[in-house]
Parts: sequence; C-alpha cells; structure tokens
Amino acid sequence: MEVAMDSSDPSPPCDTINAPPCATGSGSDKRFCFPGEPNSLTVEVTLQETESFNGGVIQNGREILLQGNQSTGDNFNGVPNIDHTQSYVRKDIIGWLTWLRKSIGFQDFRFDFAKGYGAKFVKVYVEESKPLFSIGEYWDSCSYSPPTFRLDYNQDNHRQRIINWIDKDWRPLCCFRFHNQGKQLKVSYGVMRDSRGKPPGVMGWWPSRAVTFIENHDTGSTQGHWPFPSSHVMEGYAYILTHPGLPMVFYDHFYDWGNSMHDQIVKLIEIRKKQDIHSRSSVRILEAKSNLYAAIIGEKVCMKIGNGSWCPSSREWTLATSGHNYAVWNK
Repeated sequence: MEVAMDSSDPSPPCDTINAPPCATGSGSDKRFCFPGEPNSLTVEVTLQETESFNGGVIQNGREILLQGNQSTGDNFNGVPNIDHTQSYVRKDIIGWLTWLRKSIGFQDFRFDFAKGYGAKFVKVYVEESKPLFSIGEYWDSCSYSPPTFRLDYNQDNHRQRIINWIDKDWRPLCCFRFHNQGKQLKVSYGVMRDSRGKPPGVMGWWPSRAVTFIENHDTGSTQGHWPFPSSHVMEGYAYILTHPGLPMVFYDHFYDWGNSMHDQIVKLIEIRKKQDIHSRSSVRILEAKSNLYAAIIGEKVCMKIGNGSWCPSSREWTLATSGHNYAVWNK
C-alpha cells in the first residue's frame, strides 16, 4: 500500500476525523466505549460534553472522566468531542497525522467537521505534519426565509463565516464550499450572481481557497443527506470545471454513472487544462436569470447552463463541448 501511495500521481488524500471520536457503543448510563487499538488516540472530551454524557466514558475497560476545557467550536451531539486544548491530545494527533503521511503515504489531509474545533489547532496540525495540501470541511448553513424557507439571494453572512474560519489562523488552508448549487438551480440561476456581479459563495470572494464540488459521501451517494438534483449534475460540472476555485469530481459520478457522464466530465477537465483555467481565473458573468447562466472565464472560456437559449455573439468563440442544458466555447 505504501509503495502504491508513494508512486501515485496525484498525491493521495486522507479524510482525518479530529472532532468527534467514534465510540463502539454505550451502556444504559450513556457512557461511551472506545476500542483499545495500538494506534488509538488519547481521549479527552470537552467540558460541554460532560453534561451531555453523564460525566464519563469507558476506554480499555476503565473509566475516563470527562474533565476537558470549554469547547473551541461547534459541538456534535452524537458522540463526545475531542478537547484539542490539551497538549497531550495535540501531540497524539500530530503523531498520528505524521504517521499517516510518512508511514502510510497519504500526502493531503481533509479535516472532517472542521467547525467542531478552533482553526488555530488545524494550523498546528498542518504545520507539524506538513501535508502537501489541506482542506477543511466547514459545513455552514445557508440563509433561508420562512414560511417556505426559500434560499435567500443574499448569502454574504454565510460565506463570510467560512472566510473568517480560513482567514483567522491558517491562510494556506482551503475549504470545501457547501454553498448548495443544487438548491440554487432549483430556485433560479439568478442567484448565481451576487449583488456585485461576482459568483456566490467563497468562489466570489476568495476563489483560491474554495474547493468546489457537486456531491460527496455526505450529500449524496449512499447517505443522501443533501443530494444534488440528478438531472442537473452535468450542468454543475460545466460550472465548477470552467470556473475558478479548486473543483473536485465525485467518484460515483466519474465511475458509476455510465460512460457518457464519465466522458463528458473528462472533456470538461481537458478544456480546463488546455485553456489554463485555474483557482484565480477571472469571471465575467454575462447572464444570470431564472433559466440561464452564462459567463466568460479568464477571457479564454465561455459557458452557459440552463434551458434558456444563448450563445456568445462574437465569432472568436468556437464550440468546445456541449450536453443537456450546457455548452462551453473557447477561442
């Protein structure tokens, strides 16, 4: 496995879970049991969890009292949260991450439920374990208006909270962009341009730190907590693969949804690479209305999504690829 990882290109990422440890079970007293594995992490949970889980957990057959400090992030009430303020906890996590990188061969880290603990601790873990690339899963809620809870047009507070997390302690860290484009497509393509003419989400304010994606193991796949509308998936890829940010392709879409979708995604990736579209490419939005979105990216690529009829007026543009409700042109 290590040899395969070392020879792989691109570098293999690891999904690291440093917020809530997963217990193997709990008794009637609500005390959690943790496995006694040789490489298991030190367990110390936050003070808030003491109230939630009646004062203790069981590890390796012995009770560990929940005597941690105040939480530095949002609590996850399903299991106790790790107390990252403890120096020996940080030491164990750093040792574990370093082992994953040097002994197993993972070179990139994805920090699961990153809002569950302070960004300053992520900074420590990244600085000490030295991955090539780091991503924080900062899942922040969008703004909705009652009584129908329709997605609000203005999501500035939502994306500012994400940027605050990136900016506060660790600028080189990137962040998954949970600005649900699927719900945008259900509402109107008009919300894909903000009041200043920029793209929504972190992409519009700090694109080089926005990791964009259509679906992941939480939103779709077998869990399906927040699925992207299946009829719009290729429109979604036509958007993220032509726009700035750091786009990711979902394994299921690429390998399990058939040759047609696989080949369409490959074509979009080829266009992105050939036209040198990157995380800081400029975006000039030409249309954003109920049934149409169109933009020029890096002055090299032009694209549209939606069932509205549209194509660039200048003859300098040549159709590069197209599909159901999307088209991409290049010069």
